[in-house]
Amino acid sequence: MENITTTSAYELVEKIKKGEISSVEVCQAYLERIKKFDKDVKAWAFFDKKLLLEKAKEKDEYRKSGKPLGALHGLPIAVKDIIGTLDMPTECGTVFRKKMSSSQDSEIVNLLKTAGAIIMGKTVTCELAYIHPSKTTNPHDYSRTPGGSSSGSAAVIASHMAHLSIGSQTGGSIIRPASYCGVVGYKPSYGLISRSGVLKTSEKLDTIGVFGKTVKDVALLAKALIKKDLYDPSTVHFAVDDMLKVCDEGPPFEPKFIFYKTDKWKNISKESQKAFEFLIKRLKKNIEVFDTPSYFKDIPKHHQIIHETDLANNFQVYYNKDKTKLSKEMREAIARGLKYSAKEYTDAIDFMKQSYESYKEVFEDYHGIITPSSSGVADKGLKSTGSADFQKIWTYLGLPAISLPLLTGENDLPLGVQLVGDRFDDLRFLGTANWLEKNCKDE
Repeated sequence: MENITTTSAYELVEKIKKGEISSVEVCQAYLERIKKFDKDVKAWAFFDKKLLLEKAKEKDEYRKSGKPLGALHGLPIAVKDIIGTLDMPTECGTVFRKKMSSSQDSEIVNLLKTAGAIIMGKTVTCELAYIHPSKTTNPHDYSRTPGGSSSGSAAVIASHMAHLSIGSQTGGSIIRPASYCGVVGYKPSYGLISRSGVLKTSEKLDTIGVFGKTVKDVALLAKALIKKDLYDPSTVHFAVDDMLKVCDEGPPFEPKFIFYKTDKWKNISKESQKAFEFLIKRLKKNIEVFDTPSYFKDIPKHHQIIHETDLANNFQVYYNKDKTKLSKEMREAIARGLKYSAKEYTDAIDFMKQSYESYKEVFEDYHGIITPSSSGVADKGLKSTGSADFQKIWTYLGLPAISLPLLTGENDLPLGVQLVGDRFDDLRFLGTANWLEKNCKDE
C-alpha cells in the first residue's frame, strides 16, 4: 500500500480511471498513514473514516457504470478548514465557530465534486487564517513549526496523508508552509480561483492555492479550480485547457531569471545562505542577481494596512462579542486595523496598482523571479509560524508564486526555492516551474 501514497497524483488518478486501482484502496492506504502519523503531526481538523470510505465506494461504483469521469475522479483531496463544506464542520481555527458547518458548499468544493474528487477532510488552520500557531507540527521534526496559516494543508502532503490539498494565502500562508514542510505550494495569480464560501480575511489579498508533491500535481488540481465566478467579482475568465500540456513542455528555450537576495537576506541562516549560493552558481547561465527595486521597501507597510484594516472589518463582531477568546496576535491586529484612516487604506490600494505597473516590465526580459521561499528552515518551537518577509511582496502584487522543495538547510531540513511570475501568465509560469523542478533538484 505504501507506493499508493508516494506516487504522483497525476499517475494515481489515471490508474483509478482505468480501474487499475480502486478509490477504496487509495483511501485505505491513507487511513493507515493517518492512523500511524497524525497523532504526532495533528494536521486534521475534521476527519471521518466512515464517510471517506462511503464516498470512495460511490466513486468506484460510478466508474463501473461507464459514465464519463472527471479529471480528479476518485482522488481524495484535503481542504483547509476555512473552506465551506455542508457535510463537515468549518471551524476556521476559532472557538467562535466550534462544530459549526456552512449552509452550503463553497464554490471550490462544488468544482472539486464536479471533477469527481472526494473531499477527504478538513486540515488545521491557524486561528481565522492569521498567524496564531495551531496544534499542527512539522512532519520532518515534530518540535518545529509547519508554518501557517495553511499548516495542516502542507503537513498532510509532507507526511503522505494526502496527495493534494487546498490552502490560502493572504501574506505567506502557502509559500512558507510549503518551504518548511518540503512540498510544492502554488499560489496562483490573484483572481484565478473563487473565494465564494471561504472565510474572508482580506478582499484585496486573499488567494486560494494548492499543495502537492510535484509541479504537475498542483497544476492538475489548479486546473479544476480556476473558473470565473459571478459571486466573487475578483475572478477573471482564464483559459486552462492547455495547462497540463504547457506545464509538461516547459519553456521553449533556456529560461532567464532574476535572483533577489532582498534586504532581508541578513535574516537567513548561514547554512541556508550557502544553499542558495550553490543554486545561483548551479544556474549561473540562467540567473542574474539584482537588488530589489527601491519601492519594495514600502510594500510591507502597505500590505499591513490593508490586511489589518480588513481583519478589523471582518472579525470585529468576534472582537466586540468577547475579545478574550481571540489570540493576542489577532486582538492586536484588529486594534491597529481600527485606527488606520480611510486615506491610509486608499493609499495602500493605490500603491498596489502603481507598484505592479512599475514592475511588470521585468517579465518582458525574464521568465521569473527566484528568491528564498522563507527566511530559512522551519523555526524551532511551536510558538510562531515563522516570518512572511519573503512572501508578502508577491501576495501584495497579486503575482503567481510557487515554492519548490529543491534545497536542504541545516539539520537536513527542507528549504524552499520561490519562483514568481507575471500576473495571469500562470500557464507558462508553471511550465517554467516544472523546468526548475527537473533541473535543480538538490542531490
